[in-house]
Amino acid sequence: MNALVRSLAAMSGLRDREALDAALVRLVISSGEGMVHSACLIRVVGEGDDRRCLVLARVDAASAPLSRDLLWTDWTILPHVHDFPLRQQAVESGHAVHAATSPRTTVVPLVTPQGIWGLLEIGTDQALSAQALELVDGILLTYNNLRGLLDYGEKDALTELLNRKSFDGAFFRATAEQHDDSLPEGGDRRHLHSEAGVWLAVLDIDHFKHVNDTFGHLIGDEVLLLLARLMRSCFRFHDQLYRFGGEEFVVLMRCDSVDHAEAALERLRERVQAYAFPQVGTITVSIGFSILLPHDTPSDAFGRADKAVYHAKEHGRNQVCSYQALVASGDLKDQVAEGMDVDLF
Repeated sequence: MNALVRSLAAMSGLRDREALDAALVRLVISSGEGMVHSACLIRVVGEGDDRRCLVLARVDAASAPLSRDLLWTDWTILPHVHDFPLRQQAVESGHAVHAATSPRTTVVPLVTPQGIWGLLEIGTDQALSAQALELVDGILLTYNNLRGLLDYGEKDALTELLNRKSFDGAFFRATAEQHDDSLPEGGDRRHLHSEAGVWLAVLDIDHFKHVNDTFGHLIGDEVLLLLARLMRSCFRFHDQLYRFGGEEFVVLMRCDSVDHAEAALERLRERVQAYAFPQVGTITVSIGFSILLPHDTPSDAFGRADKAVYHAKEHGRNQVCSYQALVASGDLKDQVAEGMDVDLF
């Protein structure tokens, strides 16, 4: 019990989601007193019959290396929830389910007020006792509370998108996975496309000051909230969406080509333009984007995309501009060549 308390105390000090996920599966195995031989934390992504399983952390023995799917895993390769009957039952029932035959598998849903977001799959040689299940429930309660605290610190209070504070860590993880062949312990690269890249896009609402001045800040806040919802509907589960403050938003996304990146951003621009915002009517956005380069810094990448946004606003607004395309056409000078230092933070 003392070891369990120490492990929970150590877990409570973690401020990184991947480290927290890894600590959970290791703690489940170590607390099983030899009965638990595997633990797998799964994020359920998608909806309905297209719900899929993204492995956040898996360990097959107490001393085995950790494995996981990368955040940028190809969606089409992820297995469906319905391919695993126990997982499907746990998602549908909202309760823990158990395999009746050996080796035993127990699947516990991870539930928030918004619904089931994940599953914990535990492999044992024998059925878990009621006492063991109660212990697992307590560990999961602690884990969910810690995730909630991370959400509170990393998400924008109004839109519930990620905030500026959480951007740096995600940026460096994205650049590491894009340009470094090495991965964390047991990392799995089987779903990466070598031709894929990570793009940073900056989005700015056109004439947002006019909205606030004309309709008031409450309506302005509603516009921000609705825009965040449109962004969620346009992008994939692993695309990272940020509100940097005011009317400025940022997207980190992995795409197979610049054409795919531009198409995703153009789709958002069109959807925003077509949406009827209550009282305000039509709102448009200007978007600039740039691919992340080796050894990039957050401020350098942001600076390139921001220059593309500025160009969009200076040339009619309501458009998507690629920094690299603007440099190639001579409309912008290359920031790297200029030695420009953008102070983002």
